[in-house]
Amino acid sequence: MNNTILQIYWNTNPEIFRIGGFALRYYSIMFILAFVCSYILLAKIFLKENKDIALLNHLTLYIFLGTLLGARLGHCFFYEWDYYKTKPWEIILPFHIQNGHFELTGYQGLASHGAAIGILIAVWLYQRKYKVNIFWLLDRLSIVIALSGFFIRAGNFFNSEIIGKPTDVPWAIVFERVDDLPRHPSMLYEALCYLIIFFVLISLYKKKIHQLTPGFLFGIFLVLLFSVRFFIEFTKENQEAFESGLILNMGQLLSIPFTIAGILLIVKKYKKRDHL
Repeated sequence: MNNTILQIYWNTNPEIFRIGGFALRYYSIMFILAFVCSYILLAKIFLKENKDIALLNHLTLYIFLGTLLGARLGHCFFYEWDYYKTKPWEIILPFHIQNGHFELTGYQGLASHGAAIGILIAVWLYQRKYKVNIFWLLDRLSIVIALSGFFIRAGNFFNSEIIGKPTDVPWAIVFERVDDLPRHPSMLYEALCYLIIFFVLISLYKKKIHQLTPGFLFGIFLVLLFSVRFFIEFTKENQEAFESGLILNMGQLLSIPFTIAGILLIVKKYKKRDHL
């Protein structure tokens, strides 16, 4: 570790302020920014394409609930099922009751793959009710989801969570709330990659959307985002102990089906375009 040239120490309090049992965290601000920026960007897209903004307002509720429920359930089922299967009420209730004591904890544990599944279910339910082309919608949602991923991973940085493995790279960061080892800032790797993916997708939307078969942009999104997730996982510490016995960790295993789905979607939509 002595080869580290630029060693950054990170010890920022994740709480901006606390009043009694309520604390405002940077992560919460980033989560809100993700939804606000997504809404503003989608509103511009809806207006540009002469879509009723009321449809977006309904969609926002579906996506919010799908994201939150999916992320929470995904974490509980994928990462800590041994714990939650004996205390299923803690999946939904943001507190612990232990030895007669009540402790407000918030929702500790959210999984991005679970959020992805939740969003897909929410979009499916939404398009059935409001009769919107599901691939038209997913193409446009892909843009804002990539941007939202940037904000969420920035929030993880403030929380000093999803840390990387010890390293001697020049840009290593010591997360003092975790330990005194210089580590890969894996959440920042992801944040930067998601921001790049956002710019790629928004550029394709602006320049090529009318030339692309609906669903093609969504396929590109799946391949780019989950490929990035797969490879960055090699720099991360495992989130749960059981992952140490796996060849690939849970994040990688869950990324593979999404990546394959994206490849198949790209091929299918590309062939469909050729036959138009």
